[in-house]
Amino acid sequence: MKTENQTFGAEFILLGFFQYGQMNTVLFVTIAGLFSVTLMGNIILIHVIRLDTLLHTPMYFLLSQLSFIDMMYISTTVPKMAANFLSNSKTITFLGCEIQTFVVLTLGGTEALLLGFMSYDRYVVICHPSHYPVLMSKTICLSMVTCAWASSSINALIHTLHVFQLPFCTSRIINHFFCEVPSLMPLVCQDTSQYEFTVLFSGLIILLLPFMAILASYARVLVAVYQMSSGKGQTKAISTCSSHLIVASLFYGTTLSTYTRPHSLHYPEEDKVVAVFYSIIIPLLNPFIYSLRNKEVMGAMRRVLGKWIFVQK
Repeated sequence: MKTENQTFGAEFILLGFFQYGQMNTVLFVTIAGLFSVTLMGNIILIHVIRLDTLLHTPMYFLLSQLSFIDMMYISTTVPKMAANFLSNSKTITFLGCEIQTFVVLTLGGTEALLLGFMSYDRYVVICHPSHYPVLMSKTICLSMVTCAWASSSINALIHTLHVFQLPFCTSRIINHFFCEVPSLMPLVCQDTSQYEFTVLFSGLIILLLPFMAILASYARVLVAVYQMSSGKGQTKAISTCSSHLIVASLFYGTTLSTYTRPHSLHYPEEDKVVAVFYSIIIPLLNPFIYSLRNKEVMGAMRRVLGKWIFVQK
């Protein structure tokens, strides 16, 4: 097949989730509604954590970082997807696609590592409560967040620079609703098997290792919980950890499915459905899972709302 030189003036065509037909307006309203609810939910959670001093702990600092990542993630993919519902042009520039790929990889990697650090926080507070102030000090907590952002950014930069210097075929049609590495591989006019191995390797490091750490941490937590004499303590610990485990299972399950399979086992329609989960559904569910199932967050919301109503009066 013919190849085309990569230039910043070139464009890709995003086919989108499916052929929209007469449903463009309905789909636009639906996606815009989900986007608004996601932003509102995560913004509220971040502000509640910031305003309520009882939530100024490492756990909720990490949770506020997770909410920030989710807002960035959905803001990177959904606006372009929603705009395509109403636009005759489904194009995205070469540079725009490159930036979107880098940001998606960075945010996805950061969330994967952050979820692992959050499970470590729960492990320490339940299994080693007397050592918690030392093992989860402010310095260590900030180091965790910095490490997650820095390592994910470096990994994303390496993959983005490599992918976009590959020879793309003349056809620039991306059978997806946003730019990411697996959706770009079918457009490459050379053997990518060696590169796919590096994608698999980095996926195992950034996605599978934190997930295995979460499972190991919660196995220890489960043993510690059942050794507790307080039924109330058991309920609180299980409620907190189960919320995190639900989020982690959804996120790692879908991202591992996308980034650890060889190109030959990828099917565009299936990939798009899976991508909806980690790009739209999970950012939407996270603030509600962590707030509605968490008595401390719900109590903080009532206190913040009570103060706001009192000030208004």
